Amino acid sequence: MAILNRVQEYYPTVTLWNRLEGRPRAENFDRATKAQVRDALWMISKQWQMGEFIGDDAGSPILAKVHMETTRLTKYKGGNADAEEMENEIPLEVKVEHQPIAFQQGNAEISLDIRLLMGRQWMKWVSAIDTNYRQEYITQYGVHNNVQPDPETEADATICANRKSWQQFAAVTGRKMDGYKLYAYLKEDSTRGASDNIGLADTPAKKDALDLLGLKFIAWYEKLYYQPNENRKNESWKPEYLEHQFAVSAPQKGEEKVLVADEYYHGHLDWYNLDIDQSQDGLETGTSAVQVEDTVTHEFVPTSVTFGGMPHPRWWTFENWKTNLGFVNPDTTDLNKLLLLDFFLTYSNDWFIVPFTLPVGSLANIRGLTVTNVFGEKIWVEPAGQGDDEDWQRWNMYNQTIKGTDHVPADLGAVVLPVSRKVQEGKSLEEIFLLKDEIANMVWGVETVVPLPTGKGNRGKETGYEFKAKLQQLIGDEVPPDTLVDNNAKIRFRVVNSVPENWIPFVPVHVDGQMRKTKLQRAAMPRILENDVKVPKKVEPRTSLLREGLEKSPKETYSINMEEVRRSGMRIHKNFQRTRWYGGKVFNWVGIKKETGRGEGSSGLAFDQLIPNKNRIEE
Repeated sequence: MAILNRVQEYYPTVTLWNRLEGRPRAENFDRATKAQVRDALWMISKQWQMGEFIGDDAGSPILAKVHMETTRLTKYKGGNADAEEMENEIPLEVKVEHQPIAFQQGNAEISLDIRLLMGRQWMKWVSAIDTNYRQEYITQYGVHNNVQPDPETEADATICANRKSWQQFAAVTGRKMDGYKLYAYLKEDSTRGASDNIGLADTPAKKDALDLLGLKFIAWYEKLYYQPNENRKNESWKPEYLEHQFAVSAPQKGEEKVLVADEYYHGHLDWYNLDIDQSQDGLETGTSAVQVEDTVTHEFVPTSVTFGGMPHPRWWTFENWKTNLGFVNPDTTDLNKLLLLDFFLTYSNDWFIVPFTLPVGSLANIRGLTVTNVFGEKIWVEPAGQGDDEDWQRWNMYNQTIKGTDHVPADLGAVVLPVSRKVQEGKSLEEIFLLKDEIANMVWGVETVVPLPTGKGNRGKETGYEFKAKLQQLIGDEVPPDTLVDNNAKIRFRVVNSVPENWIPFVPVHVDGQMRKTKLQRAAMPRILENDVKVPKKVEPRTSLLREGLEKSPKETYSINMEEVRRSGMRIHKNFQRTRWYGGKVFNWVGIKKETGRGEGSSGLAFDQLIPNKNRIEE
C-alpha cells in the first residue's frame, strides 16, 4: 500500500484501479490458491478500490415487457416482371436465383446426365405398365437420335473432341432413352400425349394410361428441378449487370412498405441485401390486400448473453479453454477485431436477450421496451438508431437503409426474410473471370470452367485446345493452292496473333443516343486453322453466362455495363444448389454467384507485328 499511497501523492485523481497483481513472498502457492477470505471488510475495500460503489443503474433486469408491431411480406416482383403474390412455400433465394438448365448449345445436345436421368425414370414407370414399351420409346426418343457420333464430321466435333464425352455418348446411343426429348415434346403443345407415335398404344385404355403417365412425368421433373418455364419466368437476373434485381412489399398502416434489392449477387440472401424504397407506393398485383398486421405486447424474463470464452463474472472461476481470446492477435488497423475484443472483455456480462419468435417473412417494429430491475425500478427503453437516416453517428444494426439522399427519419423495423439457413452447392458447371487487359486495352471474359456435353464442367483452356485440335484434324495436311510464295526474307509481317479459345473479348461501344456513355459489347476472335481455305469462323463462348443472345433467332448482341468490371475483376460461377424448406420439402435449382476477381490480366493479343520468318529459304 505504500507504493499506492506514493502514487496518490503525485496523482491525487487516481482513486481507482482495474488491475491488481499480488507479490508472492514464497515459492509455495498452495495457500494462495485457496482464495481464503479472512476479513469481509477487505472484500468491501476491494470493491471500493475497483469502483464498484459508484456504478449507476447497476440493477439486473428481472422482467421485460415489449410492445411490437408486426406484418408479413405479401408481394414479390422480379426485375421488370409484374408483381405477384408471395409464395411462402418456396424459399426466397430459390425464387430469385433459379436459372434454366441448358439442354442445347447451338446445334449440340448437352446435359446428357439429366437427359439419362429423366429417361431412366420414364422407363421405370412405363415398364410397370408393359415392358414392351421400352424399345419403342428408345426408338422414338433415343439419345443423339440413335445415331453414333461421327468423329469425321464437324457437327459432332463438340462431342468427339473430348474423349470422355465421346465414350459416354457412344455407350448410351441406341441403348438409352433421352427423357428430356419426351418432356420437351409434351410441353411444346398441351394437346400432345406420351402415347403419340407409339405403335403398341393401340387401344384407348393404353393411350389414356400413357397420357396420364406423361402428366405425372412433367410434374415429377418440375418438382425435382425448380427452373423457369413458360408460366414461371425468372426476370430477376439482369445479364447487363450480372446481378439479380427484385422487390418485396408488406402492408403497413394502410400503406405498403416496399423493399428492393438492386444489386444482389452474393449467393446468400439476407436482410442487408434490401433497401427501403419510399418512392414506390406499392406493388400492384390485381388482388385484394391481405390482413396480416398485428400488435403484440408480451412479457419475458431477460437472459444473459453467453458465448464461448467469455470472461466469467464470478470470483475465481476459470473460463472455457476451447475459446482462447489471448490467441487473437489483431493489427492496429483491424478495428472490427479490436471492437469485438473490447465487447468480449469489458461489456460481455452487461447484455441480455429478450426472446421473441417471429415467423419467416415478417417485418417487425419495436415501439418500446419496459424493463424492471431487481430494485423494482421500471425503465422505458426506446429503439436504438432513431434520428436522421443520414446521420453517420447513429448506431444501427439489422435495419434497412432508405434509398435516396433526403433527410428522413430512420426506419427502425427488422425483416426476417423467408430464406433457408443452409444451402448446399455443387461443383461449378460454369465459371468465368471478367478482367481488364491494359496492354490490349480490352476486357476479357475468360471461361475457366465450361460445360461438356455430358453435363459436367471441364477446364475451359483444355476444352478449347481439344476442340481446335479436332477441327484441325478434320482439315488434314493438304496444302491450299494459294500458299505463300517461297522467299528468303528474314522477317515477316503478322496482322494479329491468336489467344486461347476460352478468352472471349469485350470491346467498348457507344450507347445509342448518348454522347459519352459506353458499354462493353461481346466480340469474337477468328479461329485460324492451318491450311484452311474457308473464311475463319468466329469463336463462340461455351458458357451460358457469356452466350446471352446467341441461342435466339436471329442472334442478339450482349453488352455489360462498363462500371461492372472493376480493376479487381469479377468471378462469376454457376452451379447446382440444394436446400430443405420447412416441412421437409427439398428444392434443387441452378444459381449464379458473383465474387471479386484476381485483378488484371494479359491475353498476349498483339497487332501489326514483325516476327522472324521460320520458313526462310537459306541461300
